[in-house]
Amino acid sequence: MRKNIVAGNWKMNNSLQEGIDLAKDLQKVLNGKTIRCDVVICTPFIHLASVAKEITTIGLGAQNCADKVSGAYTGEVSAAMIASTGAKYVIIGHSERRAYYGETNVILKEKVLLALANNLTPIFCIGEVLSEREAGIQEQVVGTQIKESLFDLSPADFGKIVLAYEPVWAIGTGKTATSAQAQEMHAFIRKTIAGKYGKEIADNTSILYGGSANAGNAKELFSNPDVDGGLIGGASLGVDKFLPIIEAF
Repeated sequence: MRKNIVAGNWKMNNSLQEGIDLAKDLQKVLNGKTIRCDVVICTPFIHLASVAKEITTIGLGAQNCADKVSGAYTGEVSAAMIASTGAKYVIIGHSERRAYYGETNVILKEKVLLALANNLTPIFCIGEVLSEREAGIQEQVVGTQIKESLFDLSPADFGKIVLAYEPVWAIGTGKTATSAQAQEMHAFIRKTIAGKYGKEIADNTSILYGGSANAGNAKELFSNPDVDGGLIGGASLGVDKFLPIIEAF
């Protein structure tokens, strides 16, 4: 059985103390509740070690990692460093990293390998921009992203990956893919995985939706058979907005 996951991506928000307080507040609210999904928070690098001390049932992740093991790479943070904080997850290939920092499928392939080598679970992001959606090539774009970064993995290693489909045109814009559009793409992604690794691995791969999910639409999105949760941006920055998404399961 694949896992249902709701992961919060804090992006470049919150001072250290604000991050600690948010993590503590979320953990306090979740204590004693029956939650039907795994909850993960992906914080800025400087928060990781401190937040790790404040959470018990919440998973912890970073938002990026370097594509190098170690060395003279000023400003970079390695997968090994992330793992040393107690984090268990790392977002790789977010559309903002692809668009603003020139991260290619080849670079992301290296990041995935290093994350796996350090026992981190990659939350690997894929998705098309508006012009690609309007041109009707979204499946070609997403298929290429998956194949070029992930399809050299062994079946065992691929089985450790969480995917997050993010229609880039729906991130931070207030636009959201319809429930039907989300299901259509998630089903395509699962079919693509099955074509390479077989139905069992495909059926056990968690695929999250990452495009402006919120308390109002989460239940409908998560009710789709191939949508296994969400990668949540702005709505994860407040317990009052994040909790209803978690409880949508």
